[in-house]
Amino acid sequence: MYKRQDIIVTMDSDGQHNPADIPKLVAPVLSGEADMVNGSRYLNGRETDTPAYRRVGQAILDRATVMNSDVKITDSQSGFRAFSASTKDIFRFNAHGMAIESEMLADAGRAGLRVKEVPIGVRYDVDGSTENPVRHRVTVLLMIFKDMEYSKPLYYFTLPGFLLGAGGFYMGLTFLRNFYLGGSLEFGPTVLMILLTIVGVFMSFTGVLLHSIAGLLMHLK
Repeated sequence: MYKRQDIIVTMDSDGQHNPADIPKLVAPVLSGEADMVNGSRYLNGRETDTPAYRRVGQAILDRATVMNSDVKITDSQSGFRAFSASTKDIFRFNAHGMAIESEMLADAGRAGLRVKEVPIGVRYDVDGSTENPVRHRVTVLLMIFKDMEYSKPLYYFTLPGFLLGAGGFYMGLTFLRNFYLGGSLEFGPTVLMILLTIVGVFMSFTGVLLHSIAGLLMHLK
């Protein structure tokens, strides 16, 4: 951690980040353009040195992080960041391991921080993290989904509930059409249709209710 003029810089300890990029990283904070700066490996295009499966996993994490934080970034898993020391209290630092990067962006988004990205270099010829990349991505996704359960209930409950309810409604229309044409209603598919509809409606209303409660609590704060 590097501190100067009330700016905090974080970087990974595996040696992949170049300290020479620090002046570029802190410049937007010093000039007042941003409260937090994210160093991105992908700002000028996708990194081609990494395996395809890693890039796919990274894209999924980026999209999930953007949905949860409302912060548009290209590298959600970058540990090379700079932020004003005055903003440090808005970060929870509850997540474990590499999930901390997505959690910080979620906290920054909810606090209304101005987040800017700058391109950075990265070295892959040094020993990096020993954590399994699949396990890493699953851990981060679980943290994001758990966070969305409270902060984005419309995404977490209402959207899946609507899809389930729509599926049940479509099955119901199909069964009624077949029954009208002389067919019979099969027990298994009919029960599945009823369950999909009930669960979908319940999840949709739960999401709307939790969204209203979250908005009320935010207003009270």
